Amino acid sequence: MTQRVAVLTSGGDAPGMNAAIRAVIRCGVSKGWQMYGVLHGYKGLISGNINQMTTRDVGGIIQRGGTILGSARCPEFMTVEGRKLAIRNLNQAGIDALVVIGGNGTQTGNYELHRLGFPVVGIASTIDNDLFGSDITIGVDTALNIALEAIDRLKVTASSHQRAFIVEVMGRKCGYLALMAGIAGGAEAITLPEVPTNPEEVAQTLQLAYEHGKSHAIVVAAEGADYNAAALTEFFVSNKERLGFSVRSTILGHVQRGGNPSAYDRTLASRFGCEAVEAIDRQEFGVLVGQLHGKIATTPLEEVINTKKELDMDMVKLARLLD
Repeated sequence: MTQRVAVLTSGGDAPGMNAAIRAVIRCGVSKGWQMYGVLHGYKGLISGNINQMTTRDVGGIIQRGGTILGSARCPEFMTVEGRKLAIRNLNQAGIDALVVIGGNGTQTGNYELHRLGFPVVGIASTIDNDLFGSDITIGVDTALNIALEAIDRLKVTASSHQRAFIVEVMGRKCGYLALMAGIAGGAEAITLPEVPTNPEEVAQTLQLAYEHGKSHAIVVAAEGADYNAAALTEFFVSNKERLGFSVRSTILGHVQRGGNPSAYDRTLASRFGCEAVEAIDRQEFGVLVGQLHGKIATTPLEEVINTKKELDMDMVKLARLLD
């Protein structure tokens, strides 16, 4: 019977991670288990930085961004020897199961621990929303609202100076954040990694907006698109006479990962955390906890890391209709 469970966060931090940590610890304690936190992700497993946690240790953290457990790169964990050392440290600490909160890279490492025979459960957490096994992941809602607020603010200054702004959002090779922020922000154009960009068409869109009397224009660019902020700016500078607008670019970058998590992310993370504990209780290991079709569900980690999450092309069509 499981008695000792540890939790760690790894990879890029996401708003709501602390809410997930809190849920795992408190739900585990409610079952009479001893709960532990691993500091600094997989690096903490390698160094044996595993500490017991109580409900008091996670009090007052649900509203905080980032992760109280920390995260760090760990090249040593990429080796079989490193992973075996991590498991040896877990065994020496008497840990019966491990909950791992994070995105693609994190869950890939989690799967490798599972392959070596250690009982693990993953929790889907990344602002990129590129993780198969969950329609939406912890941190996405907050990051999206931060991007949307930035777009709304930029519209104000853009209108004052009759400018076009290129707003670059994060997401690596997934265009979800850019797509949703562009739709919600009323962008004139959106560039995505999943869809080839014709910069000439984007330029024509901005020119048409100017000719129709608009006082500003917004282009939302995904960082992984063939035409991100830098590439679009370079193209537009050479075409500024025909655009009508002067062009400025803003790269939001890591600001999207900061700030307090939204109510949605706090609730989602709490549900994921408690379900991870329930999965351990029923001895269901090697799975990722996520949300599918509105319900909390588990997906085998092997399927998660070997399946690419596709962008909803119906939303791409909607964006084109609304621009």
